[in-house]
Amino acid sequence: MMSIHSRCRLSLLAASLAVALSLVCILPAGAQGTEGAFDRTLKVTGAVDLEVQAGSGSIKVEAGAADSVRVAARIKADMSWIAGSDVEKRIRQIEQNPPIEQQGNVIRIGRFPDSDLARNISISYEVTVPPATKLAARTGSGSIVVGAIAGPADVKSGSGSVMVGRVGGAVAASTGSGSIKVDGAGSLEASTGSGSITAMAVAGPTKASSGSGSITVTQAGKGDVTVSASSGGITLRGVDGAARVNSSSGGISIEGRPAGPWSINASSGGITLTVPPDAAFDLDARSNSGNIDSVHPVTMEVTGKIDKRHVTGKVRGGGPLVQAHCSSGNIRIK
Repeated sequence: MMSIHSRCRLSLLAASLAVALSLVCILPAGAQGTEGAFDRTLKVTGAVDLEVQAGSGSIKVEAGAADSVRVAARIKADMSWIAGSDVEKRIRQIEQNPPIEQQGNVIRIGRFPDSDLARNISISYEVTVPPATKLAARTGSGSIVVGAIAGPADVKSGSGSVMVGRVGGAVAASTGSGSIKVDGAGSLEASTGSGSITAMAVAGPTKASSGSGSITVTQAGKGDVTVSASSGGITLRGVDGAARVNSSSGGISIEGRPAGPWSINASSGGITLTVPPDAAFDLDARSNSGNIDSVHPVTMEVTGKIDKRHVTGKVRGGGPLVQAHCSSGNIRIK
């Protein structure tokens, strides 16, 4: 025989289920997962100029056949309980008339003449393009992935990670919140409000900044470097040019040849400089709280100065000025 306590528990459970079912019943159809899709293939001849924009959704661009551009999209109602009862109708309209414009090899994806049509709707794009493609991609919220294309590539996300393969031309990558990874670029400009930046095989100049996160860049050619991190360490390899590097909180490690002036500053963290054994440069190294060590011989002139926290002089007759200053931490010159 069921106890009074057990009957009460069953009654409460039954009441909870009834409330849940009633809520499902009163939600609009769109709130129960209205989705859609479209798939189009465009014929092209020669290099492609592509622009993709998504108000809310991910973007993926990868290399494929040289004579076509394929656009596959997933459509999903976003905050559909606010979108209203016409959300499904608008999704069907987008399926029938996708936001794709083509003028020869110039292709624009994601632009709506009537902005109300895409209200509270998220569209994610997967685009397959010829290797010879110039790209501009924008999304308000979502990740961006770019494969190996000729470029240049200019990609921006309001909030989401950015991944770029080996691009032959210049790469400009930014996100308000998320990490950035670049496998190769002719030159690089990268910025994130919160997240790490990792870039390999950058053949030209580099500019990179992070509000919160580490930065690691490997250069594969000559070019000046400008890098800053408000909170996070910085590691640079293969630098062959001038360098301006600042870290407010985190150590700095830079390897390369000072073919131009170097200005390296760390507010909190040590500095390690690794230069070739034949490198010639002027040195000004200062640490407010830490020691300075150099395996390279430093020649002091009349104005030269050396002590454990401040070293100035010339290395192998001098050359471009290398300044290394840190408020708290050691400085190593290898």
